[in-house]
Amino acid sequence: MSWFTQFLTSSIGRKLLMSLTGLFLIVFLLVHLLGNLQLLASDGGESFNVYAKFMTTNPLIKFTSYGLYFFIVLHAVQGLAIWSKNRTARGSQGYAVKVTRAVNTNGPIAKSMGWLGTIILIFLLLHMYQFWLQMKMGAVDMVSYGDGEQVKDLYTLVMTAFADPLYVVIYVASMIVIAFHLWHGFQSAFQTLGINHKKYTPFIQLVGKVYSILIPLGFAMIPILMYLNQ
Repeated sequence: MSWFTQFLTSSIGRKLLMSLTGLFLIVFLLVHLLGNLQLLASDGGESFNVYAKFMTTNPLIKFTSYGLYFFIVLHAVQGLAIWSKNRTARGSQGYAVKVTRAVNTNGPIAKSMGWLGTIILIFLLLHMYQFWLQMKMGAVDMVSYGDGEQVKDLYTLVMTAFADPLYVVIYVASMIVIAFHLWHGFQSAFQTLGINHKKYTPFIQLVGKVYSILIPLGFAMIPILMYLNQ
């Protein structure tokens, strides 16, 4: 397996892992947003709490979540390694693989991918502490609904967090950073995988730009609306 290890630690292997884990996380963001939109339902948090109960108890979802944590760490480690190497290498051209000019590897976003990723990682750690860790430590009250089954009241935990204007500002600012990260990373991932064709690349670029705007915007609107409605 030494050849496989050498490949994964090589420049090409690292970029391949970055692309695959990045695409996985892109899909996760969409699914996560669809779930979080239930925070805006006018039902006192029932929809979101029931959804959260399903997501934290379903065996398949729980197994996938462990893979998610691993991919987040792997994506961050590989990204920082590539960024560090590009910064120190003489004549480095940026973060992405330079195959064609479809993705600008010399632009300010490409050159800042390491810093953007670091900010996102810090935000994720804060986010996990604020919600995931509190849930795991049992610091969340229980609530009952129509069938009498008790579920963790994560809605109140989220609502309390978004009642703090400072946290709302941090959250929204982090979504802006994620938008910039996606703006370059979405297209770069496909290019690294060799999906680069004059017929399909413009469409991929368009989807990437729309995605990098709408998904972070959707996440950012949730704390803003919850704060304004309290």
